[in-house]
Amino acid sequence: MTSLLQPLFGSAILDLKAGGESMAFSVIRPCESCGSKNRVPAKHLADVGRCGTCKEKLRPVSEPLEVDPSAFDEIVAGARVPVMVDFWASWCGPCRMAAPEVQQLAREMEGRALVLKVDTEAHPALAARFGVQSIPNFVVLRGGQAVLQRAGLAPRAEMRRWLESSGSAI
Repeated sequence: MTSLLQPLFGSAILDLKAGGESMAFSVIRPCESCGSKNRVPAKHLADVGRCGTCKEKLRPVSEPLEVDPSAFDEIVAGARVPVMVDFWASWCGPCRMAAPEVQQLAREMEGRALVLKVDTEAHPALAARFGVQSIPNFVVLRGGQAVLQRAGLAPRAEMRRWLESSGSAI
């Protein structure tokens, strides 16, 4: 079974490969130098890597990734940096207003934090796990544990403070 989840912005593709009983998540990142596609394991999404072909540096993920519950669990469990999750829905006007701010935040926090997006219509059980009753709803996780949760629109500077105050890389 293979499933590809496209980020809302950018060029990474979240790739799910089923291998036996375990699932391994990775992001396919194109090399900016040679264009080769490189598989980056979920636990290294915030790390600077090297292209397998030309050995040039691969930048960390710098765009929000739209995830399902399985990808969410693996990324959060292996993250060595804070993770901010944006719970949203396509029909939600404030969610659409927050999207460009969330996108820019992911760019600004490249290598220092990860930004995930969860569609509450597609994944209501994941939203329920965090008691999401109104959207947009933002959760900051550190070491797999929620350290902050806020509902409603927030300026990008405030979201950045949430991530910065949650601590440095593990």
